[in-house]
Amino acid sequence: MATVLLLPSSSSSSCCCSGKINAAIHVPKLPKLSLSLPKIPMRNLGEELNTRDGFINTIPVEKINHVIDDRSRNSSTNIVSTQLYAILEAVADRVEMHANIGEQRDNWNTLLLNSINMMILTAATMAGVAATAGGIGMPLLALKLSSTLLYSAATGMLLIMNRIQPSQLAEEQRNATRLFKQLQSQIQTMLAIGTPTQEDMKEVMEKVLALDKAYPLPLLGAMLEKFPAQFEPAVWWPKNQVLQKKNFLHEGKQCNNGWSEELEMEMREIVKVVGRKDIEDYVRLGHLALKINKTLAISGPLLTGIAALGSAFVGNGSWAPIVAVAAGALASTVNAFEHGGQVGMVIEMYRNCGGFFQLLQESIETTLEERDLEKRENGELFEMKVALKLGRSLSQLRELARKSASSHVDEFANKLF
Repeated sequence: MATVLLLPSSSSSSCCCSGKINAAIHVPKLPKLSLSLPKIPMRNLGEELNTRDGFINTIPVEKINHVIDDRSRNSSTNIVSTQLYAILEAVADRVEMHANIGEQRDNWNTLLLNSINMMILTAATMAGVAATAGGIGMPLLALKLSSTLLYSAATGMLLIMNRIQPSQLAEEQRNATRLFKQLQSQIQTMLAIGTPTQEDMKEVMEKVLALDKAYPLPLLGAMLEKFPAQFEPAVWWPKNQVLQKKNFLHEGKQCNNGWSEELEMEMREIVKVVGRKDIEDYVRLGHLALKINKTLAISGPLLTGIAALGSAFVGNGSWAPIVAVAAGALASTVNAFEHGGQVGMVIEMYRNCGGFFQLLQESIETTLEERDLEKRENGELFEMKVALKLGRSLSQLRELARKSASSHVDEFANKLF
């Protein structure tokens, strides 16, 4: 490399000419350096753990891979647990919603009952006063018109009240609150003493959706039919679920998982008694209560409508005031018996009880159909749960099964309600 420097001449010189000085600087060339880096050998995780810190360990690679698989399974379990906690929060929110709405609809029943009965009694009083006043003129017309309007308004309100059955709506929400609390407890138990899987999470989701369908919150478009053609027990569980499939006892060494031929025969006899006595009885009572409620729901508005017509003709005949007052009194009595006695609530109670026994029956049958004993719930635990659901001790449950086997059953399986 050479660099040329140009220096101008001094300005104080008298000569007009200027000269150039050429200078060349030579820089020596640097030698080329070639660096060769050693290659880092690629090792898998098992080899890296075996040769860490310069020591050769004797841990087999298979064990290390097993640890890695355990970590991946733990990660999957943590994800499922997080999902179950999210479902648990939603279930807790539903418990609060159903409890609040149940209280609100119970208030509907009380307020509507009192308001309608006061309107009916006031209209009947006005019709009677108009009949005793006699004559014609504005006072008679005012009493007749007021009585007719009150009867007409009571008829319309009764039609709405009988259609929605507030006492039955309140009982639906009470049942939904109880069942969601039960599901909440099951999820908490699963998280506390079990190892939840993806199938468990899907099963819990199906239970939540089944409960939402069985006990809807809105009235318009989703309300349950209050006067079905045939009485049927309530169904709040998914039909395709595998019931009682988890065993939290961890008794793998127990022979036959707590099951024996005697226990299976006992459970089959319990199923027969539940189906023949309890379910049949609650279905029969449900049919009877449904017929009574239909009759009362039709009679109330019909009587107030007749009373409204009678009050409109007060002063034009001797029978008009009698019809107005008598029909009003009967309508008030029917309304008090239907909604004060909460016949709709009784129907829903029978539906829930019938569903309870049907769920118990399906649970036992599904468990007995599973031929692999290790996949069933522990037999002793299952027997204890059935006894508690029926309000019996284990000895009483076995005695009931023996009576059923000898065809000498004169009692219901359930002693709880």
